[in-house]
Amino acid sequence: MRILLIGEFSRLHNSLKEGLVAHGHEVVIVANGDGFKNYPADLSTKAKWCETLIGNIPRQIIFRLTKFDIATLEFGIRFYFHLNQLKNFDVVQLINEAPIQTTPKLERFLLKKIFKHNKKTFLLCCGVDYMVAKYLTKKKERYSIMNPYFENPKSRKEYQFILNFLKSDHKKTHDLVYKNVHGVIASDIDYFLPMQKHIKFLGMLPNPVNINKIEFSELEIKNKIIIFLGINRGTYYTKGISFFEKALEILKQKMGDRIEIIIAENLPYQNYIYKYNQAHIILDQIYGFDQGYNALEAMAKGKVVFTGAEKEWEEYYNLSEKVAINALPDIYYLVAELENLVNNPTHIIAIGKRARKFVEKEHNYINIAEKYCETWNK
Repeated sequence: MRILLIGEFSRLHNSLKEGLVAHGHEVVIVANGDGFKNYPADLSTKAKWCETLIGNIPRQIIFRLTKFDIATLEFGIRFYFHLNQLKNFDVVQLINEAPIQTTPKLERFLLKKIFKHNKKTFLLCCGVDYMVAKYLTKKKERYSIMNPYFENPKSRKEYQFILNFLKSDHKKTHDLVYKNVHGVIASDIDYFLPMQKHIKFLGMLPNPVNINKIEFSELEIKNKIIIFLGINRGTYYTKGISFFEKALEILKQKMGDRIEIIIAENLPYQNYIYKYNQAHIILDQIYGFDQGYNALEAMAKGKVVFTGAEKEWEEYYNLSEKVAINALPDIYYLVAELENLVNNPTHIIAIGKRARKFVEKEHNYINIAEKYCETWNK
């Protein structure tokens, strides 16, 4: 099959492409790299002009005056010039309802071209979109990434991105996409829950992870136990980073001579990976029920990861032993879990081994790619 993957936020589409190519399919990714993460794409829509010294000056001035980022316009324009190469695919998959990340009107114009000139289109629910945002604001689960929004006025600015999906202009995009896609696929439990009753929902396909590119290394604890916390200020509240920070402060006071803490902020993907390669324990996110890409890649390396690992996830995968630590919005719970690991280094090594085996079994990119093909062909 000829397969077009539009958009990239987490390396999901790159890993899926690698699995599909292994099965003999022709695959093209068109994406803008997602900012400083700079994920690879076959056809780039990166806002190169806006990132130059000459382009960045008017970009900053316009943003300060109007809060409009002209880089979004450049994403759309660059996508437009690729349109001749984006035709006659057997399958198109959108990473999100607005995968091009341009202005709403231009987004809809470009998506209509995609729908018109290709055979079948599918949508991934693997991040916030209209359906997810609507679900989260109704507080249907015991906690979610919206907790800080409801509890802490200081967090409101960070949540504008999520609230934008509920605006009428985006609702038009949502309606257009759902009218034209053949089905919607969720990537994990956090997106399965909002989608499970929708008529176009095709089920959950776990995140594909290219385990051949991620080297497993059995953890060795020679002296101090190294704990890594990566901070992206753009997702500070939605990831629950403050809980990790406060837990680490307490832990440092209690057992500072037995631990080493590495904190990395807003690093490019490769630098980020280098830093956490040194760690035994990774602090990923608080509010998830399931793991995202950072957590899965760390687990594949054999790290002990504090992330979404709720009972719904355990039941889905029929797990009887820990392969990750369920992170909760409770400072003293986090301290207790960290203390337990520091006091029992053999638990760290055992969980790390099980984490790798779990990713190999449930997230193998070759197997997941095959499941995608089966779903698309139904």
